[in-house]
Amino acid sequence: MKAVGYHHNLPLSDERSLIDLDLPEPAALRSNDLLVEVHAVSVNPVDVKVRAGVAPPAGSAKVLGWDAAGVVRAVGSAVQGFAPGDAVWYAGAIDRPGSNAQRQLVDHRIVAKKPPSLDWAAAAALPLTTITAWELLFDRLGVPQGGGAGQRLLITGAAGGVGSMLIQLARRYTQLEVIATASRPASIDWVTNLGAQHVIDHRQPLDAELKRFGIPGVHLVASLTATDQHYPAIVEALLPQGRLALIDDTPGPLDARPLKRKSLSLHWEMMFTRSLFGTEDIARQGQLLAEVARAIDAGELRTTLTRRFGRIDAANLKAAHAWVESGQAIGKGVLEGF
Repeated sequence: MKAVGYHHNLPLSDERSLIDLDLPEPAALRSNDLLVEVHAVSVNPVDVKVRAGVAPPAGSAKVLGWDAAGVVRAVGSAVQGFAPGDAVWYAGAIDRPGSNAQRQLVDHRIVAKKPPSLDWAAAAALPLTTITAWELLFDRLGVPQGGGAGQRLLITGAAGGVGSMLIQLARRYTQLEVIATASRPASIDWVTNLGAQHVIDHRQPLDAELKRFGIPGVHLVASLTATDQHYPAIVEALLPQGRLALIDDTPGPLDARPLKRKSLSLHWEMMFTRSLFGTEDIARQGQLLAEVARAIDAGELRTTLTRRFGRIDAANLKAAHAWVESGQAIGKGVLEGF
């Protein structure tokens, strides 16, 4: 089958950083697996991070890709709720071969039926960032659905994939007042159109920016990028007993001691945790994707697709990785078809 992958960790300027491959078909299905024919994939910061830092065993190739939309071709013996021919979407698992291949095996418990109202590309843009945003908001920050009245949520780096979904989920499912950070006219327009009620400039100290808008502090912070740079200002901006949740990898240790005086709590979100450890609630990811699919078809949420990079091949995938690496990406970029 056709696939895109790499043998060595190399910068995108090297022609071998991502290469077109011809690989064997996926191994036999596990009892909980679906075999999916991949129609579209998107690129996330995790793709760039793994390509740069995780080398495959000598003599083998690593295939990246987590977000995918495609058609079920076979089901494992323990699978319920899916049949060959079903159109599905999912975010995959970090410890299994990726979606940048014509066919992929994935645990059915982290899969849901694709929203019929979205085409393959528009659907593939969403799963990883949707799951991350959902878990961050409801599981890590602990906001109950329908709750949050009188509270303010600050989202840093809000124009990216996770922020784009987090704004929508917070506005659709909670009563939180949503404050987004963005610095360019295009990204400011984007987060405003998604529903952010205030937009501040993350090139400036966040606590000072909030005060400039007459906002005395926030109860919750979702820090999606550059947490180490914003950390002192975030601690200052959070109100006593507030919560900070983050998804990015800080370059060094994050000192939790400044949180003590205000009794602030710190939470990490990694959407691969459930699949990596086979948690008892692993099926929650499939369930939340099903709920989001319903909301999309009802017009309550929308895709965050902003760029189509063409078919799934090494050249186009390099272009998508470069876009993510540039730090200028808004929403999500997608590749479709082999």
